[in-house]
Amino acid sequence: VQLQASGGGLVQGGGRLRLSCAASGSIFSINAMSWYRQAPGKQRELVASITSGGSTNYADSVKGRFTISRDNAKNTLYLQMDSLKPEDTAVYYCNAARYSYGRRYDYWGQGTQVTVSS
Repeated sequence: VQLQASGGGLVQGGGRLRLSCAASGSIFSINAMSWYRQAPGKQRELVASITSGGSTNYADSVKGRFTISRDNAKNTLYLQMDSLKPEDTAVYYCNAARYSYGRRYDYWGQGTQVTVSS
């Protein structure tokens, strides 16, 4: 599975961005896709995830502001980010997870920088 993230950039506080993650390869095997982020000096954290069945999960810090979605026809994952705050500044990574015989296999995109100015 190969993942290519895009859509990051510089935006003022209160603004919006949409991240995209194009998936290719053995995408039929993917069970869930997620967005993670990592700010300078901090650990990578889960932002939002969506299962193959469409169930979603969000970090408390982004609930009500971010929306994760997927377009299966385009093999693309999205993260719509609204009402952005300076604390959302981070490198955002897309992730695909595959489960097989009790093991989890993770695939990562290259990351895209999101910077929110105050």
